[in-house]
Amino acid sequence: MIKFGTGGWRAIIGDDFTKQNIQTLAKALATKMKDEGVTEKGIVMGYDRRFLSKEAMQWAAVVFATEGIKAYLINKSSPTPLVMFYVMKHEFPYGMMITASHNPAIYNGIKVFTAGGRDADEFQTKEIEEYIQAIKEPVEAMEYEEGKEKGLIEEIYPLNEYIDSIMAEINMEAIRSTGLRVALDPMYGVSETSLRIILQTARCEVETIHDRHDTLFGGKLPSPSAATLHQLQNFVVDRGFDIGIATDGDADRIGVIDDTGKFLHPNEILVLLYYYLEKYKGWHGPVVRNICTTCVLDKVAEEFGEKCYEVPVGFKHISAKMNETDAVIGGESSGGLTVRGHIKGKDGIYAAMLLVEMIAVTGKSLSEIVKDIEDQYGETHMEERSYRFTAEEKARIHRMLLEEQKLPQLPFEVSRVSYQDGCKVYFKNGGWVSARFSGTEPLLRIFCEMEKEEDAVRACVVFERFLGL
Repeated sequence: MIKFGTGGWRAIIGDDFTKQNIQTLAKALATKMKDEGVTEKGIVMGYDRRFLSKEAMQWAAVVFATEGIKAYLINKSSPTPLVMFYVMKHEFPYGMMITASHNPAIYNGIKVFTAGGRDADEFQTKEIEEYIQAIKEPVEAMEYEEGKEKGLIEEIYPLNEYIDSIMAEINMEAIRSTGLRVALDPMYGVSETSLRIILQTARCEVETIHDRHDTLFGGKLPSPSAATLHQLQNFVVDRGFDIGIATDGDADRIGVIDDTGKFLHPNEILVLLYYYLEKYKGWHGPVVRNICTTCVLDKVAEEFGEKCYEVPVGFKHISAKMNETDAVIGGESSGGLTVRGHIKGKDGIYAAMLLVEMIAVTGKSLSEIVKDIEDQYGETHMEERSYRFTAEEKARIHRMLLEEQKLPQLPFEVSRVSYQDGCKVYFKNGGWVSARFSGTEPLLRIFCEMEKEEDAVRACVVFERFLGL
C-alpha cells in the first residue's frame, strides 16, 4: 500500500518502504508524466541522510530512465528546499525528494513536487495512487551505469545556486556589521553546509553540534522541539551565543533557542517574522496558518490592516492559499514556514537567515524582541499532545469525533465548531482546542491554545478523557 499523507508518502523501511514499492511509485509518476505530455524536461531528484535514501533515489531514477525520462540527480545529500528551488527555478514539471522529514529513523519516504516547486496537492497524489493501482506487471529498470552512459541519468550539485538565491534575499550587509554568534544543530541532517556557508559569508561566528552522518539521529527524533533541543539550549547559554538554530532531518523545519536559552515555539517564530516583515521591512499582505497554529497571527494581521487565513494541516494548503492571496508569510506550528518571493514550500535554512537578519536590523537581542511582542499582543500557551492507537481505536475515535460529531462537556463557552480538518472547537474567550489524526504518523494529535497554561491543559485533558485515550 502506497498512500500519501500531508507530507508525502512515508513508510517503515523494509516493511512498505522497499525497492519494489519505490520503483512502482516511480513507474506511476513516469506514466503520469507521459500522459500529461511533460516528459521532455525530465525530473529532478534529491535525497537526505536517512538509511537507504541515496539508494532509493537511484532505484527510482533507473525507472525514469527506462521510460525514456531523463533524471537529474543531486549527487550529495541535500535539503528538501534545494530540490523545490531547483524545480521552480529551472521549470521542471516534477521533482522528487527521498526523505521522511522529521519521522523516526525507522521511516523513509518520498515527497513529490509539482510545477513551480510546490508540494503535490491531494488531487495530484490521489492521481499518482490511481496510477500505482493500475500497475499489474513487474516494473522494468535498466542498470544505473547504463542510464548514465545513455545520458538518461545526470548527476548535478546545484547547492551554490540555492545558497546564492537566499543571500540575494537576505540583508547580508546588516548582518556583517553585527558580529553575531550563531550555534547550529542540524540534528544529524542536511542543513549544516548551507547554513554555515551563508552565515560565515555574513561574518558570523558559527559553531555546530550533531553534524556527523548518523542514520539513527543520535537515538532521538530528528524534529526540532523543546524535548529534543536540550543540548543546543545548554550550548547557547554556556558559550554565550546570540541564537541557536536547529533544523529537522531534511531542513525544511526550524527550531530556535534564544540568547537566554529559551526554546521558542514555532508559533512564536511565525509571529516574530510576520511582525518583522510588516513593521521593519515594510512588506504588506495577509498571513496564512493552519488550524493548529497560533491565533496571535490574527492579532498581528489586524493591527497592520491585513487578514489571517486558516487552512487545513499540510503545507500544500498553506502554499496554495499564499499563492491565491499574495500572503507575506505562511506557516504551521510544527516549525515549517515560507515567505513571499521565495520557494513555494517550507525552508528552514531561509527562515533561519531571516531570523538572524531580524536580530541585526532591529539591534535587539532575540529575547528582547520576543518580550516586545508579548507586551504588545499578550501571552498565550499552546498545549500539544499525541496519542498512539490500534486500528480498532482509530475507527472508534473517528466515528465518535467525525461521523457522529460528539463533543465533550468543555469548561469554556463555545463559539463555533469546525470539521474542516479533524475537529476544532473555538471558544468565545479567543482560545481553541483541536483533535485530528496525523497525516504523517499513526497518531492522534490534540492541540489547545489559551491565555493561561492551566486552561490549555484542562481542555486537552477533557478531550483526552472523552475519547478514552
